[in-house]
This record gives sequence, C-alpha cells and structure tokens, in this order.
Amino acid sequence: MMNEWKEIANTMGNTYLRKWKESGRAAVGYPCTYVPDEVIYAADILPYRLRGTGTTSSSIGDTYFGPVICSFPKCVLQLAGEGRFNFLDGTIIVPGCDSMRRLDECWRKAADDYKGILPGFFHYFGVPHKVTDYSLMWFYEETLKLKEKLEKHFGVTITDKALKGAISVYNESRKLLMQLDKLRVKDEPVINGEDALSIILASTAIPRDEFNKMLRKTLSQLETKKETIKGKKRLMLVGSINDDPEFMKVIEDCGAVIVTDTMCFGSRSYSDLTEEEGDPLFALAKRYLNHAYCPRMFGYYKPRLKNIMDRAKEAKVDGIILQNIRFCDLHGSENGIFERDLEKEGIPCMRMEREYGPLTESGRVKMRIDAFLERIS
Repeated sequence: MMNEWKEIANTMGNTYLRKWKESGRAAVGYPCTYVPDEVIYAADILPYRLRGTGTTSSSIGDTYFGPVICSFPKCVLQLAGEGRFNFLDGTIIVPGCDSMRRLDECWRKAADDYKGILPGFFHYFGVPHKVTDYSLMWFYEETLKLKEKLEKHFGVTITDKALKGAISVYNESRKLLMQLDKLRVKDEPVINGEDALSIILASTAIPRDEFNKMLRKTLSQLETKKETIKGKKRLMLVGSINDDPEFMKVIEDCGAVIVTDTMCFGSRSYSDLTEEEGDPLFALAKRYLNHAYCPRMFGYYKPRLKNIMDRAKEAKVDGIILQNIRFCDLHGSENGIFERDLEKEGIPCMRMEREYGPLTESGRVKMRIDAFLERIS
C-alpha cells in the first residue's frame, strides 16, 4: 500500500483528486496549517495544500520575489505561473511569514503576465501573531469571514451540522496520525521517516474520509508487521517546511531513521484536536490559533523548546537536525537558540541550511549527515 501513498505524495494530481473534480466539485488550495480545513471541507470543497512538488526552476518566482527570499513561496509561484494549479477553483493565502504574505501580491501581479493563473476565489486569511482573548476574537472573525466568502462565491451554505461533521472526520485523522507516531518511536520502528511523511502528505491532497479509510488499513498492516528497523541512529527533524520525502530518504540512506519531528508537514499539523462541543466555528478558531506554535507566533519559544525536548525524549533520539531553508528568518534565527539550549541538555544537534524541496542540494546534505552520524556514533 506504500506505493499508493508515495504516488499521492510525489505528484500534484492523484486519482482521488481527479474523481472529486470529475464529480463537479471544487478544490481550494492553501499553503499553511493555520487555515481551518474543516470550514472548506464542510462546504463540500476539497482542501488542497499548496506545495512546490516537481519544480525544476524558480525563474518565474525569481522575477516577482527577487533573490533574497525563501525558495518555498518561489516554487509555489513557479508552478502557479506554469498553470499547474489551474485545476484549483480557489486559493487562500496566509501570512505565515513575510515571504508567504508576499505570495498574495506576487501571484496577483504574475496573473497580469500569465493569463488564467489567478483562480476566481482568491482570499487573504489573516492570522494574529499572539494568542490572547482579543486575538482569538480577531481570528474567529477571520474564520467567520472565510466561511461567508466561501458561501457567497461557491453558492453553498456551511451549516453547524456540516462543520461538526468535518471536525469529527479531521479529529479522526489526527488520532490515526498520532497512532502512526507511536509506531515510529518504538524501540524497533516498523516505518521510516520517508514513508511516514508520504502518508502525512497524502492527507493534504485527498478527501479526508478516504484518507482515514486508507490509514486505518495501513495501521492494521503496520501493527502486525514482522520486519522492523534495527541498528540505525534515531534522528529528529526540526525547522523549515519539508514536504519532500526524497530529502528524508537522503538522510535515512546514510544509516539513520527519522523517528519524530516538529514540522508543519508533520506533527504540528495534527498534534491538537478540535473541541466537538459548542459553537463549531469558535472551536475551530481556538484550535487553529492555539495548535503547536510555529515560530511566527511571538513569545512562545519556551513552549516550542519544551515540545522538541518532550518528543525527543519520547522517541529516544540520538540527535536532532535543525534545518532551515535559505533566507528563512523565522527558523534560521530560532535554530541557533535551539542548538544552544538543546546541546546544554546533552542532545547532539546539527544545523543545516538548504534550498526547498526539489532544489535541495542532496550531495551536500549527504556529506553533512555522514559527518553528524560519525560524531554521534
């Protein structure tokens, strides 16, 4: 079954997406874990997380962003400019960082030069930088605005019943992915980091009820699997966005296994459940604003450090890779502080700067990992 997971993870299109579109239903793209997928799903619209999968150049992205910018939004804009997101009926942009904020204006501007690449529904979804009573109300209003904009543009009504149904489906996904985590952190894991990431990526590109069915079956197979991973150094991955299973493979082929992470295409996307009682829209606003804090959120370094240390202890890691995409201000600056504090606790760390996904310099990564594994042997 892993072949099916990998096919979904490594391609922009997939059988489930094609069937969804062929049935006449819409799909809306989004780039960040702060977007409440359930609001989209409750409208019978497929939430599809934007990625730079398959990028071979950033020439279009370079034209609008300039050189000193993280390569993730550049690659997303590259694919948009090439028309490879034209299957989307809408896009939601989130200010996850300043580079992602600029994706909104750059995509709009690029649409003047590359006709037809701007979807009819193009919405900017604001997210506060702190969690307070007043910021939660602001975020609730942003979530309500998103709901109303979706209803108006797509001619649908998003009911509380539909929202609660979507919350239930997504909570089940999170619980299943937490079960997958437990299989990764076993003394002898039954799945490596590359394959686990492929499963997580699939959750962002197919209907969640279908994903849940597939994952239940996969978990059943893994729980009875006899072949385990032995004798490899146990690593944790921390830092900038990584949606590239090949990056995990390069690391693991050096003689390691990635047993845990605190990535946004990883544990941060499913580590908190949404309350299923009360006002469903408010419950979603509360969950998404409070979920495992990204470094874009001000004043939460200590909780982020504790999350890393707790997960590292649970997974019995031998070392932590603190990686960031070049020009990523948020993770690039924070990783230096993490390295200082984690090394004080006796946890070996390696900092690594790289390009995003398909642009990653795999040869250099391999040399760095080889050296780190030699250090912790």
